[in-house]
Amino acid sequence: MGRSRTRQWQTRIPRDLRHAVLSRAMRWALPILAIGALFSAPTAAREIVEASAPQDVSVTVYRNPDRSADEAMERDWPQGFAMISEERTVTLPAGQSTIRFEGVAEGMVAVSAIVTGLPGGTIEKNRNADLLSPAALLDGTLGNRVRITRTNLGTGVETTESGVVRTRADGGLVLQTRDGYEAVRCSGVPERLSFDRLPDGLSSKPTFSIDTQDEAGGTYQVTLTYLAWGFDWEAHYVATLKDESAQGTVTMRLMSWLTLLNDNGQSFPNAELLAIAGTLNVESDFEGLSDPPTARPLRLTCYPLGSTAAGTPIYRYENQNDKFAGGMVRRQSAPAPVMMESMSDIVVTGAALSQPAMVAKEEQLGDLKLYRIPEKVDVSANSLKQVAFLNKENVSGEFIYTARCNPYADFGDALSPAQMVFETVNDEEHGLGVAMPMGGFTMFEPTIAGELLVNEQSLRDHAVGQDVEIGLGNSSAVFSECAQDGDLDPDAERSWIPMRAKLSNANEHAITVRLAIGQAGEWEIRTGRIKPRLKNGEQTVELTVPANDTRDFRWKLRRPKSYFSDE
Repeated sequence: MGRSRTRQWQTRIPRDLRHAVLSRAMRWALPILAIGALFSAPTAAREIVEASAPQDVSVTVYRNPDRSADEAMERDWPQGFAMISEERTVTLPAGQSTIRFEGVAEGMVAVSAIVTGLPGGTIEKNRNADLLSPAALLDGTLGNRVRITRTNLGTGVETTESGVVRTRADGGLVLQTRDGYEAVRCSGVPERLSFDRLPDGLSSKPTFSIDTQDEAGGTYQVTLTYLAWGFDWEAHYVATLKDESAQGTVTMRLMSWLTLLNDNGQSFPNAELLAIAGTLNVESDFEGLSDPPTARPLRLTCYPLGSTAAGTPIYRYENQNDKFAGGMVRRQSAPAPVMMESMSDIVVTGAALSQPAMVAKEEQLGDLKLYRIPEKVDVSANSLKQVAFLNKENVSGEFIYTARCNPYADFGDALSPAQMVFETVNDEEHGLGVAMPMGGFTMFEPTIAGELLVNEQSLRDHAVGQDVEIGLGNSSAVFSECAQDGDLDPDAERSWIPMRAKLSNANEHAITVRLAIGQAGEWEIRTGRIKPRLKNGEQTVELTVPANDTRDFRWKLRRPKSYFSDE
């Protein structure tokens, strides 16, 4: 009865009206169907494209901006950085794709990376944080088949069978075989797993990837530029006196070396190498921004050997590299960065100083200095690279002895060795005239027994035209005795204090002593016909002391009026 009523109702609708109703319904239904198809259709996965190996590499090393001239470069934890630029080739399909750059520096600061040369630019960039490791390999093979090989302890015969990985690496390792489920390494029999292929996206090298889009597709030359943590460099100067004595003006040969450090586990073969000298203002925390990839260890866990309620105690020895857990000793992964145990100190010999194979060229970079290595070199992983950047045959200067007076000391109790200083000017007249970045300074002197070490010191940055003063330590032949020659209070208002200096010289030649007799602005001074001059914030006089002789010098000083008015 219900069917006939329905059928009668349908037959009563005119044919034209039925077509009109259907047309109107289709106008509403088609957009709805289209929207439904849009949401229900699976999104096309981006095709993964491997960029070629670097075809041209440039490494520009910046030294640690917080390291002073007196601090040595930290070889096991360098805190400088480098700008690395690589040219690579990519072949893109039409549409969206993901480009993988394999082999970037493990200290890469991913947020600084820029890729140029792509027609569609960069949609998204990512630093792949997982390296090829037992744990990552198992996680990538979860649910897939592997081959397990066991060795019979009695006969030494190996048997191989197939199994399916059923657990993640962080929960032990359970395989499903024809005999059921079993935990690997819990039977006490030597076992190993074999894999037919690597899981997608897993690499043994640090990898950086970007998403891009190219409507037509094609092959392009692209440049990847980024900052990387874990580099540093320093300079070292080696001076050899040409005169056998240190009397008066002396000449010396001066060679300088750049020692560049790469603490990353990646090498940069046939690279253009540059070093930047000067203090760079760095606000970013490159160490914190760099996110080195990790190779996660595999932790195999067996069923409890003790009470099922409490389990077996796990003994941990936090102060050792090994930890005992669940009846198995497992090695902990080493902290980053890799320690450079293979590095040895660089010893510069006389033969090595004859003629350097190549010398870095100095260029101007704003307020900084750039040193460019003229030939392409290999920047090896976890290594030092040393290149000459200065080779001057005739640098002229003189030795000066310095001493300082104390108006609060008593004469007879102020005997002290003078300080020996080598002085020159960084200009062409004195055989220099180039920027001198900070670093160590070693001086040798020729003797009948060969070249002997005179002293080692550190040198700050020196621009062209600046005075260069290199302290060489206490003298064993020149002494000074300098103090107040009386019983007056140096702070007595407007009283002249008599001062006296006695200088002794045990050398076979005359020497010059630069005597500091009072801080500028703190004392008024009367010196007679020898007029003081200002040097490094002190009023000084230069006195000649004959060979194997002594010399006395007297003067007066008092506090200025401003000293008392400020009180």
